[in-house]
Parts: sequence; C-alpha cells; structure tokens
Amino acid sequence: MSLLTAVLYACLGVYLGGWYLGQWHGNFSLVLFLLTIVTLAYWLAERFHFKPQRERAAAQLAEQDAQRRAALAGQGIAQVDGNVEEARQKLLMQPWWLDWTAGLFPVICAVFLVRSFLFEPFKIPSGSMVPTLLVGDLILVNKYHYGVRLPVINTKVIDNHSPQRGDVMVFRYPLDPRIDYIKRVVGLPGDEVAYLNKRLSINGQPVSMESLGDYYDEDSRRYAQLYTEKLGDVEHRVLTNKEVPPFMLAIDSFPFRDQCRYNAEGVVCTVPEGHYFMMGDNRDNSQDSRYWGFVPEQNIVGKAFLIWMNFGNLGRIGTFFQ
Repeated sequence: MSLLTAVLYACLGVYLGGWYLGQWHGNFSLVLFLLTIVTLAYWLAERFHFKPQRERAAAQLAEQDAQRRAALAGQGIAQVDGNVEEARQKLLMQPWWLDWTAGLFPVICAVFLVRSFLFEPFKIPSGSMVPTLLVGDLILVNKYHYGVRLPVINTKVIDNHSPQRGDVMVFRYPLDPRIDYIKRVVGLPGDEVAYLNKRLSINGQPVSMESLGDYYDEDSRRYAQLYTEKLGDVEHRVLTNKEVPPFMLAIDSFPFRDQCRYNAEGVVCTVPEGHYFMMGDNRDNSQDSRYWGFVPEQNIVGKAFLIWMNFGNLGRIGTFFQ
C-alpha cells in the first residue's frame, strides 16, 4: 500500500506540475473530486481494516507480555525487563501513507464541498475587467446564487436567481469549457444588444453613461476614458480607449453566429434563449461575446462579489463590487 500511495502522489505531482507550467489545462474540480474519493477509500480502509488490525496486534502483544510476566512470577521472578508499552504504541502508530491519505480526507472533503456548493476562489489573470477588477485580484465567487450545480459535470439540480444585467459572472469559456472567464452580464435571453461607436444599447435604449475623465491603467501604462455606466440597477465603471477603432473582428464561426451583425461601427446581436451576452468593463481590451458569441446557461459557474486578497495592493482586500 505504501508503494501504491507513493505512485498516486507522484502522478498527482506530475499532473499539477504540468498544469502549473502550462503544458495542459487542469480541471481542479475533477482533481478535488478524485482526491475526495481516493482519500475516502483510504479512510474507510483505515477505519474498518487497518486500525482494528493494529489494535488486535497491540492487544495480542500486551496479552503475551502479561502471560510471560505471570509465568515468571510463578517462578518467583518479580523483576522483568522490557517496555512493552513502547512497542505497543509503535504497533498502534498510523503509517505515513495513511497519515497522508486517510488523515487528509476530512480536510479535502470539506474543501471540496465548500468549493463546489458555496464559494470558490479565482485569480484575475488579465485586465479585461479593469477598473472593477485588477490583475492579481483574488476574488470569491458565490456558487449557489444562480442555483446549486453538481460538481465536475456542472448540472443544475436546484434553481435559484437568474443572471441579471450588470452581474459580474464567472463562466466556462464556450469555445474551451476547461477555461474559466469572468465578464459582466450585458444581455439577457431575447435582448437585442448593440455596441456601436463604443456606445451600448439594450433593446434600442442607450445605456446611461457619464464621463469621469481620464484613467491611468497601470497594466497597459496608458490613459483611457473612464465612464460610469448603469445596467439595470447596477452602476459600475467602464473604460474605453479613443485610439482604438470601434470595428471588431469576430471569430468566423460560433453557435448562433447568424444572430449577430458586424459593421465598421461595431456589432448588433440578438441573444438566443438560454444564453447571455457578456462584456468586459475594459471595453477596448476585452475578448468577450462581441468576438466569440454567447454564453449558454449550462456554462455558468457563479456570481463574483468579493476581493479577498491582492498581494500587490493590500488596500483592495475586503472590497465588495458589482
């Protein structure tokens, strides 16, 4: 069993190492699920086989020692050498491969359940959501806000709130579901979303925008134009860059591509049923639904709401956003 455990940990190390080095995309939910199952198997084996086996061996040793002492006492020998208690404790001691499997099961199981059904941490890798979210922000995502989903397969089993315009949502990238994206919900099913000349309209109604002047983006090291924008009840800030033309080039083919019309001014799309139109707050530095299409409901991961850490900017810790 110790060899098997060593092999399992070696495989895990290779997988995580390749993931970290970018050799392949990882699926952390699947890894946690498999670790939970494997450590549960070890925990059950420890609880019902290995621990009783060690206890029987320790009891047998104690019984043999008691018999030996009784026999020597019958011969008039009262002083007997040997510390059977030390040997007994060694027999009862859990081996390393059970410490690192069965011993970790409660922790791994708790992490798996919290991450799958309550809150999941994410790191912001790009500037597509500046100024709301900065590169390096570590955020929490509410996994049950849009309904309870089974881990790994992401199938909804309990319904809850529907996504609303203005929500900051994490979802699986439609063109590669192994990758998680974060954008803002702009269009709901049935909406006509127009982004023309860098102005957003929903169902023919221009979205309210108010200029706040210039904004210096530290990541791109350039100035952009900062606005407040109101989507539904959510007021947030967005950036545009006057040096970037409004024209955009979409991916040649994506589901419901015929629902979008592109021209030199931008794009107009009608959102299909069961899908959502997503955009980054950094409008001229965001690959989003304008380029690769709509997000299906089954790709939803959860609603982002809190910055819990940023090692480069500790002042952002504890910031709730919308």
